[in-house]
Amino acid sequence: MTEPLLSVRDLSVAFTQGGRTSTAVDRISFDIAKGETVALVGESGSGKSVTALSVLKLLPYPAASHPSGSILFQGKDLLAAREPELRKVRGNNITMIFQEPMTSLNPLHTIERQVGEVLSLHQGMGESQARKRTLELLAEVGIRDPEKRLGAYPHQLSGGQRQRVMIAMALANEPDLLIADEPTTALDVTVQAQILHLLDRLKQKKGMSLLFITHDLGIVRKIADRVCVMTRGKIVEAGPTKTIFDNPQHDYTRHLLAAEPKGKPPAADASARAVMQGEDIKVWFPIKQGFLRRTVDHVKAVDGIDVTVRAGQTLGVVGESGSGKTTLGLALARMISSEGRINFNGSDINRLQYYQMRPLRRELQIVFQDPYGSLSPRMSVSEIIEEGLKIHEPKLTDDERDERVVAVLQEVGLDPETRHRYPHEFSGGQRQRIAIARAMVLKPKFVMLDEPTSALDMSVQAQVVDLLRDLQAKNDLAYLFISHDLKVVRALANDVIVMRNGRIVEAGPTEEVFRNPSTDYTKALISAAFRIEAAPEGVVSQ
Repeated sequence: MTEPLLSVRDLSVAFTQGGRTSTAVDRISFDIAKGETVALVGESGSGKSVTALSVLKLLPYPAASHPSGSILFQGKDLLAAREPELRKVRGNNITMIFQEPMTSLNPLHTIERQVGEVLSLHQGMGESQARKRTLELLAEVGIRDPEKRLGAYPHQLSGGQRQRVMIAMALANEPDLLIADEPTTALDVTVQAQILHLLDRLKQKKGMSLLFITHDLGIVRKIADRVCVMTRGKIVEAGPTKTIFDNPQHDYTRHLLAAEPKGKPPAADASARAVMQGEDIKVWFPIKQGFLRRTVDHVKAVDGIDVTVRAGQTLGVVGESGSGKTTLGLALARMISSEGRINFNGSDINRLQYYQMRPLRRELQIVFQDPYGSLSPRMSVSEIIEEGLKIHEPKLTDDERDERVVAVLQEVGLDPETRHRYPHEFSGGQRQRIAIARAMVLKPKFVMLDEPTSALDMSVQAQVVDLLRDLQAKNDLAYLFISHDLKVVRALANDVIVMRNGRIVEAGPTEEVFRNPSTDYTKALISAAFRIEAAPEGVVSQ
């Protein structure tokens, strides 16, 4: 047999903090052959990402250590390699796509500079040559009009667009091994299909190997040659993808395969009280050019939209990245300026000043897409969740606030004993549950949920959908549910609107839209969501 490209043998990873040592990865072994895709699958906290970071020694040493094991890449042990040797491997022979692009991209540098830096450092390209290759890479990962994005900064791109920039950077040097840590988490379904098709094509063309980390078993079935199932730091089952899916042996593997959002939303009630109404909502961003920075055009992120969200009901908002979904939600929640009328509980709030809006913030809550960016790294989980209580319910005692924090953590499936830890000590999925807890602790009337399940594994997605449904029934909550995961939308939303280029292209009851879509665009979204394959021609995200 030929020697594997990457051979992980008896690897353990431990973390030491405050004199206490915990084991995150416990003596695992697996190989990746040249041109092969191996998927590491498991729920949040199972040790997948820690394993991936160990390959390039990107863990926070010396707090992290390896009590046992070796990682052989092309016959050389990376765990024993010195930093100069690792620098030659990182970004050149082995590259990595991280889970959270907003924290991985430099907020002070343009997209052109960040992608170009990879090309100049590893390939010695000049400015014009790097610019040309950058444009090719951005187009290849599905970014429309890449010339217009070269001068953009990360905060000016949507979550999906930022993830695609990360993928472009990782593919720039055509690596031997690409480590992809949840690379499609932030992507809409059609671009997800495009990226999977792109990775598969590059793998075939370049003989590239792929270590693919995900909680989405639908993606694993499409892209992986072999699967390693992880839980609690151990690989409990491994084998060819078809064998694992058709004949799982371990109880945990069967649990993962059976886990997906189930159930149906409560019956639609057109007579229910309208909690949030938007009439002719417009959000136009000016495009300025020239020395005097005159406005020459506008980006019409939201262009004349009418929506109604009723008590005890959920309005799903779907569409590709850059379609205006999040911008619409932020406008309704008065987080950004907009034109049009916004009625909240019968009152027009779009004319209110900042100080007039503050008392209403308790009833208008948001769960953001990127929990790592929305949770303060300097505050403990308890401090993050109780912050709103201190502002909106100042008469509560310390003990009463702590009781509320404990109760809401239990509701979202987190151990209350962890409430004194900090966000960086939690996995991506656990951080998202903290963000949900922060919103729910104030018992709001309207909640904008911006991709609240995108970072969660399948079983936790199902739990969160059930949780949101239960909270809605208990408190008569109105949800604006923004997502690219149509399976989750189908399980939670009564009605749905489909957005493209700032406009609604289709709207109606969720089941009716899913069963009988009337536009080609909606048909393409549904087809890509329920049958992951190469994206339909003509459907390309911005």
